[in-house]
Amino acid sequence: MEDLPDADIPPSPVQPRYHTGRFPNNKAGDGKPRLLLMGQRRSGKSSISSVVFHKLPPSETLYLETTTRIKKESMHSFMDFQVWDFPGHLDYFDPAFDVDNIFDEIGALIWVIDAQDEYLDAIVRLNATILNLQQTYPNINVEVFVHKVDGLSDDFRNEVIQDITQRVMDELSDNGYENAPVSFYSTSIYDHSIFDAFSKVIQKLIPQLPTLEALLDSLCRNCHIEKAYLFDVLSKIYIATDTSPTDIGSYEICSDYIDVVVDVSEIYGWDRGDEEAQARNNENAINDAESLITLEKKSNNYLYLREINKYLALICLMGDDSPADKKPLIDYNVGVFQEALAQVFPRGEK
Repeated sequence: MEDLPDADIPPSPVQPRYHTGRFPNNKAGDGKPRLLLMGQRRSGKSSISSVVFHKLPPSETLYLETTTRIKKESMHSFMDFQVWDFPGHLDYFDPAFDVDNIFDEIGALIWVIDAQDEYLDAIVRLNATILNLQQTYPNINVEVFVHKVDGLSDDFRNEVIQDITQRVMDELSDNGYENAPVSFYSTSIYDHSIFDAFSKVIQKLIPQLPTLEALLDSLCRNCHIEKAYLFDVLSKIYIATDTSPTDIGSYEICSDYIDVVVDVSEIYGWDRGDEEAQARNNENAINDAESLITLEKKSNNYLYLREINKYLALICLMGDDSPADKKPLIDYNVGVFQEALAQVFPRGEK
């Protein structure tokens, strides 16, 4: 971790640009990439938004009202962004709608398909939307959430996902778009899959993701860490991880541990949800956190957690090889990582 020039600069002939929280294609310059939640009625769009961004228990989503108008919400975190929840009955390409206003500054289009319902109509609307967007906005990332898979058997779940993927990609290929930027995820609000999917969506919006991965790789290599995640504390989305293979089991362990941070901080620490307090502290947002550092054994692993700043926490998974003896070394290297991260995310400039 001491050789920071190698960690800071990804191997590219292009001079790197440190991320300032502003999406590069955002013409408004308000620093808020936009996530559009679209899909058929009752597919689960509002439930996803409520569970991921508002910490609503999944069991309480049954009482959410049907969305009848476009809901726009701003999320304040390491990188401010907007979430737009669209009613399922709207025709977005109707002349009455300002298409440019909806899609021109988009970060990602998230299309939700109910895997437990008849989904052929949803696929038809999805394909029509993608084909319309490809003509004017070919670089928009389309993220397809095959949702509510918790009620399906493993074999049937795989068949449904494969069938949806095949139908969408065949239609795009027939229309000359073999390499359209479309990704597919199986999701449910009753497990960690929805957070894992959102993590991968958000990572595509971070220009300096290679820099973050290089820093985490260096940290893991120097401290013999098996897996490291950089979490957004409020949403439990991980904005980066090292380049070693990621499995849902390690993510679940770390995600559950994040709840401890939030619970403790809500009692003794920052008022993270207070926008007025956030505005006062923006200039100091990249300073040291309130020094919540833990090293705890969970099953056959040790978990190392450290708050990096007001928005982010680093969680590392280590094997059972007396990592307590290495804690001073880990603390030092994480401190170096924290200083490098302040350059990548200079939140105070906003």
